[in-house]
Amino acid sequence: MDRFARRTEFKSLTVQDLLEARDRYHVHIANLPHVVGTAVGRYRIRKDDDNASDPRLSHRPPGAGAPPRTLENSVIRDWSWPAVLVFVDTWVGLDTLSRHPEAIVPPRLYLPDGRVVPTCVVLASRRQADLSAGAGLSFPTGLVGGGYPIFRDAQGTTLRGTIGGIVSDGAYSYALTSSHVAGDAGERLYTYDRGGKRQLGTAEGRMAGKYPLSDLYPGFAGVQTLVTLDAGLVLIDDIQSWTCQVLGVGRIGAPLDINANTLSLDIIGCPVFARAAGADKGGARGEIQGLFFRYATLGGTDHVAELLIGPRAGAASVDTRPGDSGSLWFWDEAADALALGDGKAGEEGPGAEDGQGGNARTRAYRPVGIQWGGQGFFGAGAQPVEFALASTLSAVCRQLDVEIVRDWNVGHSQYWGKVGHYKIGYAACFMAGAPELATLLAANAQRISVSDEDVSAGNLPGASDRTAFVALADVPDLVWRYTRKMDEANHFADMDQPGEGEFAGQTLLALWAADKTSRTAQAWTRFYDALAPSPADEHRGALPFRVRQLYEAMVGFAGDGDVAGYVCAAGVLAHYIGDGCQPLHVSELHHGHPGHPEEEKVHSVYETAMLDANAPDLVARMARQARGKRVKKRFTGGDAAADAVVQLMRRTIAALPPETVVDCYLRNKGRGQLDAMWAELGEATIARMVDGALTLATVWESAWEEGGGGKIAKSRLKAVPKDTLMRLYNDRGFVESRWLKDM
Repeated sequence: MDRFARRTEFKSLTVQDLLEARDRYHVHIANLPHVVGTAVGRYRIRKDDDNASDPRLSHRPPGAGAPPRTLENSVIRDWSWPAVLVFVDTWVGLDTLSRHPEAIVPPRLYLPDGRVVPTCVVLASRRQADLSAGAGLSFPTGLVGGGYPIFRDAQGTTLRGTIGGIVSDGAYSYALTSSHVAGDAGERLYTYDRGGKRQLGTAEGRMAGKYPLSDLYPGFAGVQTLVTLDAGLVLIDDIQSWTCQVLGVGRIGAPLDINANTLSLDIIGCPVFARAAGADKGGARGEIQGLFFRYATLGGTDHVAELLIGPRAGAASVDTRPGDSGSLWFWDEAADALALGDGKAGEEGPGAEDGQGGNARTRAYRPVGIQWGGQGFFGAGAQPVEFALASTLSAVCRQLDVEIVRDWNVGHSQYWGKVGHYKIGYAACFMAGAPELATLLAANAQRISVSDEDVSAGNLPGASDRTAFVALADVPDLVWRYTRKMDEANHFADMDQPGEGEFAGQTLLALWAADKTSRTAQAWTRFYDALAPSPADEHRGALPFRVRQLYEAMVGFAGDGDVAGYVCAAGVLAHYIGDGCQPLHVSELHHGHPGHPEEEKVHSVYETAMLDANAPDLVARMARQARGKRVKKRFTGGDAAADAVVQLMRRTIAALPPETVVDCYLRNKGRGQLDAMWAELGEATIARMVDGALTLATVWESAWEEGGGGKIAKSRLKAVPKDTLMRLYNDRGFVESRWLKDM
């Protein structure tokens, strides 16, 4: 050891150090023959070098016997030095370099303050011809979201890209994709589904283009260096036909916040995956192998991509194709944990070939970047190694002033979650005993509700676009909560609330059982009037009387042969009877014990978050419990319909006491709460939903038979047009909503 020579400690170098060194030597390196690009990252070690397996061993000394370092024959290890990567299209041997020292890429870059930065030369000539587009396009069959293809016609040709996801600026929602795909303001974009060409929206004109590196990353060196972001927005026509989930990925987690303060060389080697429309298998896997890849120099200005994504160890290439621009790349946390010794084999995320890794129903994958291009490099072989060029999502969102939408159509915390309503309504459509009614309900099952497949996938409508059709089972939540203030009290009844005054010592449930004269809206009004303080109209539950009102309307529609009216009334009735089998909708403990703010979120956690997180399991288990159940007994009269839903509420409180739900919520706060609550309450919750579905089917069939629906011509027992149903439920006079006192 020479004690009088300055030692270099490369491992302490930062991204800023590497960028500064590259910037200072840029003119020199860029003018060297055969140099085609540079990036900052970590030193690539040849696989057969001694230190590829043991950091204590020395690397192969340069010499005539050293083969070219290529992307295929080299790897990045945890102990790889920080380095400036220099890509060359020709590997020049030592004998040639000895005659032309001016062509040597300097192995060390020296900065004025004494810092020393190593370089890593890689043989990687660029592919010049574009690849053909992949053949494995996936098109939407219902809701549109991330991972689906998007098209724009321009200059006699069709441009194709991929939707990254939904973003919002607070006023509007947009599809995020590449700016070169979105085009100029006003251009129309579309996709295809089973019905043919489907318009998606209009290019908004706001784009994230090219920015000085020092503007995006203050303090980073980059004179005359522009970072390409290449992201644009498409103003969505119909937000209800979209989902924030990404095809083949599922839920989106919080984006990784990458900025000048957080970006480090630890990101090199990070495993990532994408679900892209252009890739032949619909998915791509890779790892981040370089930062600020300098892919072009024009007019003295360098153009760089933030992320250079290459193949993972053992893979020949990144499966990326034209048409992938706009795809989101996600951090594969499970693969990362496995590489670090913290995970188990087989836990990789949707980037794995089967697309189903991990716990897909609960995991949310965190996006890292958005792809805007690809680059192929030839090494020693005949086939190029494909790379993806991407921008960090955090930089794109900052420049566009938008945020990624992660929970679209979720958040109606005061109501039984959409999963519950839709599953109950859909199951009831196949429980009718009367053959004619069974035909009509089956034909309108996806008017009344949504399919089990969509429930499992989380493809549930929302309320943002009032012009789009909403499945009838959630019209009372998603439409009438905005247009019918007096409908608010129809969703619940606090059947266990203790009475006061003349009703002291009694509850509504006890009164209903003991005295038939109490089964009127007027008697319930007196009950609420006796409470101190007397609750406002919106807090006086009217659920049984809303069921009576809709039942009598259905009888009339069936008698008049009004198929559309019957289907619309039956569909919205699914919502109220669905509320009747939710224990927190029929109890004064709807938001926990009064005066206990720590319990207030129990309603949304139990009925929405828990069911959303376990939708696939719920669908499968409910199908087993509901198998073979059909309507056997019918009744007549609106009073009997009201009694049917009260008896459903009675069974619900007995089988799954509201106190049990609140207690489970309190005992399982924190991480893993939803799984714990589902394990404890799931079976009973599913049983309540099956009971609700059978009660709903019984009310439907009783009204059908009482009204003489069997006389309607069989040719008319078919799906009702959605626009017809929309006109009905948007008419405030259709089965008018009223306060309890006016029923």
